[in-house]
Amino acid sequence: MDPLMPKAPVSPASQTLSPHPHPVMGLVLMGGGARTAYQAGALQAIGQLLHRTAGPSPTFPFQVLAGTSAGALNATFLASKALDGLAGLDDLAHFWTRIRTEAVYRLPQTPLDKFSRWATAVGLLRSVRAHAAAMDSLALVNTLHQAIALERIDTALHSGVLQALAVTASSYSSGVHWTFCQTRDGQPIPWSRPGRRAEQQPITIEHLMASSAIPFIFPSTPLWVDGGMEYFGDGSMRQISPLSSAVHLGADRILAIGVSQPQRASLMAPARAAGRPSLGTIAGHAMASVFHDTLEADVEQISRINQALDSLPEAVRASLPLRPVQVLTLQPSASLDALAQAHAHTLPRPILRVLEGLGALRGSGAALASYLLFEPEFIAALMALGQADVQARADDILAFLAPAGAHPVR
Repeated sequence: MDPLMPKAPVSPASQTLSPHPHPVMGLVLMGGGARTAYQAGALQAIGQLLHRTAGPSPTFPFQVLAGTSAGALNATFLASKALDGLAGLDDLAHFWTRIRTEAVYRLPQTPLDKFSRWATAVGLLRSVRAHAAAMDSLALVNTLHQAIALERIDTALHSGVLQALAVTASSYSSGVHWTFCQTRDGQPIPWSRPGRRAEQQPITIEHLMASSAIPFIFPSTPLWVDGGMEYFGDGSMRQISPLSSAVHLGADRILAIGVSQPQRASLMAPARAAGRPSLGTIAGHAMASVFHDTLEADVEQISRINQALDSLPEAVRASLPLRPVQVLTLQPSASLDALAQAHAHTLPRPILRVLEGLGALRGSGAALASYLLFEPEFIAALMALGQADVQARADDILAFLAPAGAHPVR
């Protein structure tokens, strides 16, 4: 049996053996479009906390980075900044403060779209027929090329600062959920599960565009896998085990940051009163299904395996291709839909008209806007929430991430 393959069935997280003598820290970033600015704020606050325990030259705290959808953009950006230590976490936050909707996507243009909703609708229909997507995401390609120095990822891997980077996308062609891995040793990735595969490939902007291609909103992206071309969309689709790649790549301790939220009861009440849901409400529900956060279920599986391992004699544990993996999760403490509803008016007017027509600016319909609202006020609110949530759990996070024996300076 390959030492990196668990005995089946084990768990979606596959707690396989780590070849490294010291604990390896992993960071898993879930997807969610504009919502993932929350991760940037949280990580910036974590960097500030770690400065209190670090020595004169703070090192990058994560050796394995794994991301899905817009979380993959964040993970890859951080990989390119790993050589800069904790400053890379600040750089991610600064990147998000400069982002704008037009730097991510644009509506297909027609000569009259500035004056007529009908002209905008015609442009949308043409785009959907031509590209199976409502928006043009070419602007994001340019933004990522300018922001991410891909060559620095390879340098960070070979210098030992990083161990691995993983990006996940979903194939429309085959239905397989692929994880693309760029690792220090460059060896083939030896894991495969029903409906899930992994492959060693240098991460490119095309991988990021594929992973973040929200269905119906952004166009699919072609990638080569198994010697052939397949078309890929958002990696959050059908993602049943978000921690799996980090565990397979050797992480013993994982910080996982999602962008799910508390129950939207206060926003759902008006929708109940209105009766039939709007297109925006249905689209928001569909997006929530695409980005359905399976993180907590995966954590529960790992916890059960940890408990089972603890109950076994040492001699038996040593004979198993498994190891305990510790996970700390961070999720928004407030409704991101409510934040989106408060800031949706800041969207560019053509996009605002489309969302208004769909009923996506009020009540539970605001869920759709929360994925597309790449505007400064909403981004700032998300980042502030991430920072506040980290401060509220500062002791737990420091205890999980700080080096053994280090004590925070209060």
